[in-house]
Amino acid sequence: MSAGATNQLISVSPPELKFQFELDKQSYCDLKVTNSTDQCVAFKVKTTSPKKYFVRPNTGIIQPWDSGFIRVTLQAQKEYPADMQCKDKFLLQSAIVNNDTDELPPDTFNKDGGRTVEECKLRVVYMSSHSSPGPYEDVFRQSSDFTSNQALQRIKDERDAAVRQTQQLIQDLEMMKRRRSRNDPGFSLRFAIVVGVIGLMVGFLLKLLSSPSVE
Repeated sequence: MSAGATNQLISVSPPELKFQFELDKQSYCDLKVTNSTDQCVAFKVKTTSPKKYFVRPNTGIIQPWDSGFIRVTLQAQKEYPADMQCKDKFLLQSAIVNNDTDELPPDTFNKDGGRTVEECKLRVVYMSSHSSPGPYEDVFRQSSDFTSNQALQRIKDERDAAVRQTQQLIQDLEMMKRRRSRNDPGFSLRFAIVVGVIGLMVGFLLKLLSSPSVE
């Protein structure tokens, strides 16, 4: 049977095994195997590089119209493959078994006895940690950028408002100077209060000015 992810007995998803490749770290890929018949189907997983991969379960029985998961673990590697290309292959065999079967007979996947054994070939793909982000990662990054821009715009608006308030207070102070007589005993107290408020506003303004500016 040609390479693919579906045969007459079972379907496999995803159609290839993708591993995030990092030195000295394990990586895994989960396969969903679905029984497409009204009979019990046994499966067995083989690979061209059994020392590199850990497969659990590597054999099993799937009930009619049911599904299960197979986890394939890539063992930690000491060096990168040439051009990040992998020639490893996996073969998933399947065959119909009796409904009351608890353990698979040794000849379950033996074609010599006339038994029908379906085969599904899966290739292996290594992905670098520096690979281009997928569509969901792009959406997340754009959303983060939008949130950051909103925060910077809010800081800028608050900074501009503080500037306007400070300017208004200065204008009010100048007006008070012109209107009030120097002999007014309450003027010095009010003047000190206004100067204190302006000082607080200037301090707040300097704090805002130290924040990152919006391009």
